Amino acid sequence: MPPRSEEPRRDPTGSRRGSSRSTSGRGEPRAGEPGVGGISDARAYTPRGRTIREERGAVGRPSAGGAEQRRTPRSTRAGGDPFRPALQVLDGGRVGSTRAGRREGVPAGRSGVIRTVQARPARTPADDDDDAPPAPRRRPGPRRPERPAARRKPRRPRKPPRLADPRRRLRLGTLLVLVLFATIGIRLVFLQAIDTPAYAGGGLANRLTGVDLPAPRGAIYDRTGAPLANSVEARYVFADPTKVKDRPAAARALSPLLGLPASELAGRMKPRALENGIASQFEYLARGVDISTAKKIMALELAGIGVHRDERREVPGGDLAANLLGFTSQDMVGLEGLEARYDDLLRGEYGRRVYEAGQGDLGAPIPGGYSRTTPAKPGSSLELTILRDLQFKAQQVLKDQTDKAQGSVGAVVVLDAPTGEVLAQTSHPTYNAAKHEESAPTDREDAASSFVVDPGSIHKAITFGAALQEGVVTPDTALPIANTIRKGDTVFRDTHPANGQKMSLAGMLAYSSNVGTIEIADKLGRDRLIDYQKRFGLGQRTEEGMPGEASGRLLPADQWSGSSEGSVPIGHSVDATPLQMAAAYGAIANNGTYVQPHLIKEVINGKDGSRTPGKAPVTRSVLSPQNAAALRTLLQAVTTVDGATGLAAAVPGYQVAGKTGTGLRYVDGKQQPGEVGSFIGMAPADNPRFVVAVFVWSPEGGGGAVAAPAFREIMGFTLSRYRVPPSSAKPPKFEVFPR
Repeated sequence: MPPRSEEPRRDPTGSRRGSSRSTSGRGEPRAGEPGVGGISDARAYTPRGRTIREERGAVGRPSAGGAEQRRTPRSTRAGGDPFRPALQVLDGGRVGSTRAGRREGVPAGRSGVIRTVQARPARTPADDDDDAPPAPRRRPGPRRPERPAARRKPRRPRKPPRLADPRRRLRLGTLLVLVLFATIGIRLVFLQAIDTPAYAGGGLANRLTGVDLPAPRGAIYDRTGAPLANSVEARYVFADPTKVKDRPAAARALSPLLGLPASELAGRMKPRALENGIASQFEYLARGVDISTAKKIMALELAGIGVHRDERREVPGGDLAANLLGFTSQDMVGLEGLEARYDDLLRGEYGRRVYEAGQGDLGAPIPGGYSRTTPAKPGSSLELTILRDLQFKAQQVLKDQTDKAQGSVGAVVVLDAPTGEVLAQTSHPTYNAAKHEESAPTDREDAASSFVVDPGSIHKAITFGAALQEGVVTPDTALPIANTIRKGDTVFRDTHPANGQKMSLAGMLAYSSNVGTIEIADKLGRDRLIDYQKRFGLGQRTEEGMPGEASGRLLPADQWSGSSEGSVPIGHSVDATPLQMAAAYGAIANNGTYVQPHLIKEVINGKDGSRTPGKAPVTRSVLSPQNAAALRTLLQAVTTVDGATGLAAAVPGYQVAGKTGTGLRYVDGKQQPGEVGSFIGMAPADNPRFVVAVFVWSPEGGGGAVAAPAFREIMGFTLSRYRVPPSSAKPPKFEVFPR
């Protein structure tokens, strides 16, 4: 049965009482205001099928009971669920009916239900509870009687929740993104700029490939720039035993090209383990192979066989100055001679290129990858004081003369007297420096600097020079000379007896009088004699530049015996080398000034070709120029007086001053059989330019017979080579036995 319509009660002011519910906090809209969400025509069906508009039409009309019925629909808060009315219909309208009955005085037992959806009324300033949340749904049950409106306290409207500001979220999101990208950027900067070496170097070692850049060894030239020893580009042949497939076949193919037995090559190709247990992947097969031969080997395309750049030492002259030059190993390391003495100077510093490369077939350098190159530093070169053609002539003459004495050893030294430069320094026997492995160690010795002998009578010039300088004798001194003289337990004799006659100093030198020299030494005294021996350079190395140079030995005064008074003045009990004696005669030739003999003229820088003069020679005064000139004049008697010992050394057209000698050879302190014949002279005697010393040791004697002729040939060639004009004056006349 439809609900009864009643007229709403009015308060004394004439307003509807139901309008006061707008401030009750229930959230119901007034009649005539817009509905929720702006939908004013929303329909909510009642059980009798009447719409809200029909209900509105009935408002104000009297009902059967004479009263107006009013049903105020429940309002929804702004922003509420638009589907709520439909849900109310589904749950039977219990909530709505209960509230309506209670508010309008409908008895509880009435079951009328009204569904209303009205447009939400416009909001007035006094109506500020529209945003209040909808009242909670009540469970069915007994209803409490509604309290009068006058007694109900109005609720304080709740503050609406603050909604999120989208601009704020945008700013916060932008800030977070910027921080993220800044962090990533800073990390990238660290990785690319600061931590790059650590990360890049972690695996760099596995990608690096190193290649040695050869540094050519410096050359050795003569004083004219002609090469005596130089390096040429070559190849070495190697095998990787782990890759060689057929060793016998590979060895047979390489044997004729390398000149080595196939069995030897096959043995080098055998697999072997290194000390660390890893299989060897590199074995030399040959060094210093010609480039043309290396190309033929590569054309064979043998598995595990390869070639690489190498260097080979060449000696154009073969045995020319071989005892001076020495030789190198296959690794270009000096082993003997000047090659060994100046190895640090001649040997260059290898460069190296290290770069990143791929693996396998892509083993080429990686473009833009790591690459570092250390340039090679070529070795410096030496320019010697040696004159090549004079060296050749001296070697040839020495060989021809020493061949006359079986098993002999010889040495020749040619000095430029004013400068001390060694123009030639030869030894016999000699060897081919390019094939040094075929020679005996004794053949490779430099006899001029290592041949220790008793100089014998050539030492008498030192005794006479000291006596002249000390005023013990004068050039005109003549002494009665007996045939013998005893010193200690030794009797010394002359080969040319004077029979007690007075003999001049020139005669004593011409006939090499032992007795006369000993008597002059007695007047000089042992201390002064030893002092002059040292001044002339005996007992110490000349330091000309050869390794292994012997120093010789002088007998200290406190070790002299009775016989030493006679042996030392005539050149016995004294150890000296041919080079030392040549330098001593150089002092006589150079007006009494000793000049250190030397072999190095200039050092040529391998990088820029600049030249640096060799070390300046040591000089010292030994004799006055007058006494040196007087001694040279006396020494001319050796090559001019009838029956003198050095007539075979005379050079036609030139005045020659010199002295013969016969001594002994010692090896490791032991006297050797035979004798050492020698001749040292200078020419032109009036103004000496060159000094030539010749020493020949023969186990059977006879060295003296070949020394003087060898001197004549070598000195004659030297004077002619340097175009020294012949002497204008004739040699002086000497009186051996003055009255």
